[in-house]
Amino acid sequence: MSSAALAPAELPGFILTRHWRDLPDGTEIEYWLATDEGPKKVLLTQQTSVAFLPARHRAAAQAPLAGLEVKELGLKTFDQEPVLGVYARRFRDLGKLARALQPLGIPLYEADVRPHDRYLMERFITAGVVVEGGLRKGQGIIDCRLKPASGWRPVMKVVSLDIETSATEELYSIALDGAGDRVVFMLGEVTASASAPAASPMDFRLLYCPTRRDMVEQLNAWFEAHDPDVIIGWNVIQFDLRVLQKAADASSVPLQLGRERRPIAWRTHPGRQGYLFAPMPGRVVVDGIEALRAGMWSFPSFSLEAVSQELLGEGKEIGDAYDKMAEIERRYQANKPALARYNIRDCALVLRIFDQLELLPFVLERAQTTGLQVDHFGGSIAAFSHHYLPRMHRLGYVAPNVGDIAAKAFPGGYVMDSTPGFYDSVLVLDYKSLYPSIIRTFLVDPVGLAEGESTDIQTGLVQGPQGTLFSRDKHCLPDIVTTLSNARDEAKRARNQPLSQALKLLMNSFAGVLGASECRFFNPKLVSAITLRGHEVMKLTRAFVEQRGYQVIYGDTDSIFIWLKRPHSTAEAHAVAASLVQDINAWWARKLREEQQLESFLEIEFDTHYAKFFMPTIRGSDVGSKKRYAGLSIDEEGREEMVYRGLEMARSDWTPLARQFQEGLLSRIFHGEPYRAFVADYARSMLDGRMDALLVYRKRLRHRLDAYQVNVPPQVRAARIADAHNAKLNRPQQYQRGGWIQYVMTQSGPEPLEARHSRIDYEHYLVKQLQPIADAILQPLGDSFVALTSAQKVLF
Repeated sequence: MSSAALAPAELPGFILTRHWRDLPDGTEIEYWLATDEGPKKVLLTQQTSVAFLPARHRAAAQAPLAGLEVKELGLKTFDQEPVLGVYARRFRDLGKLARALQPLGIPLYEADVRPHDRYLMERFITAGVVVEGGLRKGQGIIDCRLKPASGWRPVMKVVSLDIETSATEELYSIALDGAGDRVVFMLGEVTASASAPAASPMDFRLLYCPTRRDMVEQLNAWFEAHDPDVIIGWNVIQFDLRVLQKAADASSVPLQLGRERRPIAWRTHPGRQGYLFAPMPGRVVVDGIEALRAGMWSFPSFSLEAVSQELLGEGKEIGDAYDKMAEIERRYQANKPALARYNIRDCALVLRIFDQLELLPFVLERAQTTGLQVDHFGGSIAAFSHHYLPRMHRLGYVAPNVGDIAAKAFPGGYVMDSTPGFYDSVLVLDYKSLYPSIIRTFLVDPVGLAEGESTDIQTGLVQGPQGTLFSRDKHCLPDIVTTLSNARDEAKRARNQPLSQALKLLMNSFAGVLGASECRFFNPKLVSAITLRGHEVMKLTRAFVEQRGYQVIYGDTDSIFIWLKRPHSTAEAHAVAASLVQDINAWWARKLREEQQLESFLEIEFDTHYAKFFMPTIRGSDVGSKKRYAGLSIDEEGREEMVYRGLEMARSDWTPLARQFQEGLLSRIFHGEPYRAFVADYARSMLDGRMDALLVYRKRLRHRLDAYQVNVPPQVRAARIADAHNAKLNRPQQYQRGGWIQYVMTQSGPEPLEARHSRIDYEHYLVKQLQPIADAILQPLGDSFVALTSAQKVLF
């Protein structure tokens, strides 16, 4: 330790990665931080781990407890049973203890909370930290103290990575764009054509590598020299890094992309076969597709081509999968600089998408909000535990184990029966974050429920649905939600959209977490106390609105659709909405204060005014549908927007023919324009072959192709035809592991676009695509598809 020095008093940082390891003298925790001084490795040595044992089992567990420290702590389970703290120098010893106690029927609580997570959560640290004290040794800070810090954010050094391969995943090139450099490592030697002046100057370096071993070594050296904090890409873990690891292994050279030239610690997902995680010390890997899904962005396709076309208005320069592989092969063999340009362009597209959607700020704010590592997507259960456990401990409780309460069904969100038909002037009012607001208002909480169930005196408790009782003064979750809600309001005032979105998603996940059987806090009583209270809120709101003389035609979980019973101008409708919002919120505040002495956090807001609105029936019946409607909305500036929810227009499993027809028909009806000729002309054009480009089905194969044995849907039949065709042409088979297939219905059945030989079955599209859509819309108007098309002799 002679080269070590005392660290400065305080250093702000942001946690990039976390790891733990058991050593002979105790558990060591490692955090890599981004700081203003560059990356820092924090090592906390000789850490002990803790779990909790019911005190009444101490004697029975004496033998397995040998060598472990046991303390009385004043903590208890949700069943009010006292527990002892069991401390181990090595974390894995707690797992061994839990397994040894299992045959004895003795539970051990919280033995699965990993050391690096417990250290942070018990100090209320999520991602931002302040480092205090400790010893400096190079990039390392040893045995310091970490405190939470919320406001500081690092300037991340980011690199976009993309590779190109042969059809059989043989590595051809590696492109890197970021961290102050743009470079492509290309397999092969410099040729005369490659060294000739290019048509346009390169804005990147092109380095030729004689072997794949040399490519991997160059890549390792680049990462050490440029030292990025974040690696971004598109399917970067499941494809790019996986192929790079395969190439490194085949070349007998280590792939050392982590800091300190450390390897990727590959892990498989326990619930998703073939899905990989690629943690590496000191660097975060953020996949664009996963980040978009985590932020609830939605695209018909998440391919880089589709997303870049929609967001940037441009995309990749090579067409479909077959053209792409053939063109990549041609460029590799004949024009390597052209392949390098294609490779680096993909890196640039990813960088621009991340920049436009603020994806990196979003994932950083998500980490700060949830307590999860930056590149840990999903994880709502882990985020809940990160916030809840330390607060629960301070109230004297330990967490139950997963499976302590048997899984059983519970009520979901309240969806009203709809009144189908066409309407003028429909208002939509939404409760802002309804379930989190119910948690705050009615004090729904695991500890609060344990307190309520443990007392014989019901006075002063909050009475919930199904006889549940909650403590008014001993709870955690309402306070957590209040903190997050206030932070979101502040983020919205500051126009910090990434933080606002991260906070909203976390709060809205809490009810789902309590209803997830794989969560340690799962309890049907708890989640029912939220959902059934939601039912009550929606029913009482409906009654309030209808007492005002309006009609509620639909409602879904937290939204209510109100028909004003006559056409209203935009100004009139907005005035009605403002009055209803004010009165409903005031009514809730008064009702809850007077009846239960509770402060109301229920807040209904005005969402949309539909000048025209359509609610269809369930196909083949007179019953109104749910979660399916269309409307023509008009805002205060008079801007119109056609809105579709759940209809064929909004669903990817219907053809463009159907979606375009539905949009055209509804638009004409909403605007009071003639529609009968449109229906007939559209059908005639389709039958005449003038709309063939719109007849393509695009569907997803969710399983391996050989998994479909009994029920073989059309998309699977088309995929099998396609891959048989690919095999004949010695092309890679595209669909063996699933994926997206495009096909049309022919007189011989479904056929893929790449291997279509038969005539199109126009009757299929007429009966299965156009007629169902038309009749759902026309029936309330007294018309039908057959009547309109037969009258025009379309079908003859």
